[in-house]
Amino acid sequence: MFFEKLRPPFWLLAFIYFLFCSLALSVWAALGNLPGLITILLLTLALIWARRAMTMSIVVTDQQLYIGRAHIERKYLAKVTILMAPEMLLTRGRNADPSAFLAIRFWENKGIKVELNDKADPTPYWLISSRKCDELARALKS
Repeated sequence: MFFEKLRPPFWLLAFIYFLFCSLALSVWAALGNLPGLITILLLTLALIWARRAMTMSIVVTDQQLYIGRAHIERKYLAKVTILMAPEMLLTRGRNADPSAFLAIRFWENKGIKVELNDKADPTPYWLISSRKCDELARALKS
């Protein structure tokens, strides 16, 4: 068993919120207090929704690998490769296969590459961002 949640970092949420605050300030300056307050409340709710939408869960059970809503039976997993920052950058960039399944988050620079051996599936591999690459690879190999 393995479980990990990749949440957006605080610095990213703060950056987005400061952008939202500048937008709310513009609305307040142009239209007054009530529209400014409504704008900041709506944008705060939008930030909460965005944080939830950007969060990715990784779950490994005895039978399945779940990445968000996607899942695959573990019997179809072949080779598992741990990718540190330089390899991950190349694999998700210049060396990327357009038919691969990408479960990546730009704020995570490590991950794993899981090659598949399912003849019916045209997807050659899954590329997965993870903070706990070693534990995830170990869970998939067990």
